[in-house]
Amino acid sequence: MTKLPQLTDCRIVLEDGVGTLTFERDDVRNALTSTAIAPDLLGVLEWAADASEISVLIITGAGSAFCAGGNIKQMPEMADMPPHALQHSYSEHLQRLPRAMQRSGVVLIAAINGPAIGAGCDLSMLCDLRIAATTSKFSETYINLGLVPALGGPWLLQRLVGFQRAAELVLSGRMFDAKEALDLGLVLAVTEPAELLSRARELAMNIAAKPPLAVRYARQLLRQGQTQAFGEHLELAASFQAICHKTADHREAVSAFIDKRKPEFAGR
Repeated sequence: MTKLPQLTDCRIVLEDGVGTLTFERDDVRNALTSTAIAPDLLGVLEWAADASEISVLIITGAGSAFCAGGNIKQMPEMADMPPHALQHSYSEHLQRLPRAMQRSGVVLIAAINGPAIGAGCDLSMLCDLRIAATTSKFSETYINLGLVPALGGPWLLQRLVGFQRAAELVLSGRMFDAKEALDLGLVLAVTEPAELLSRARELAMNIAAKPPLAVRYARQLLRQGQTQAFGEHLELAASFQAICHKTADHREAVSAFIDKRKPEFAGR
């Protein structure tokens, strides 16, 4: 087993192929700026890329919020920066996070325990699956502050809920609750707060029980399929399928099916 990454403002636990990363800056409602949450998450994603013992990463927040996005108290300082410096700051720092989450080798599940606001809402949408507590709220609040979403919100949201509804949410900046998020298809399920992590872990364990390499390749196909032409997607699928056919886990899965027993996967 590889050594778990050292974190500053987050905590990670790994068990049975499932990692749980918890944001632990409730004092600023788990804001992405003014904390080490973004670098911590980047570090975990980099670690997970080469860690064969993890298939799924659950992301959640400690305290009252999932993630409040940017720290508004820092925004006057940012407004004093020249435009080219601001652009560089976003593209070379904060936007590293959505890029890393998009290309992640492990499945990402957001267990949304409270408000997911602005960049926090974007962060939840960057995950593959989302389960929300009844206490959660969502908003693309950027427009209310005279800003635009810079972590991929409009791109993500219209793929999840359609263009017209995404336009209404982005342009109004309004808050909506977990029930509406479920109705929109933004989240997979809504649970009571006390049941949130157990429900997320149940889903994660179901995925982690599958052949690890196949899970990683399937996740890549899902992500690439968002932008690929169909022909390109089929070519990539054929390449991944050829690799999977040669794995020990595929042979074990077939053998276990024929023998009517539970398979034991080794991640190779």
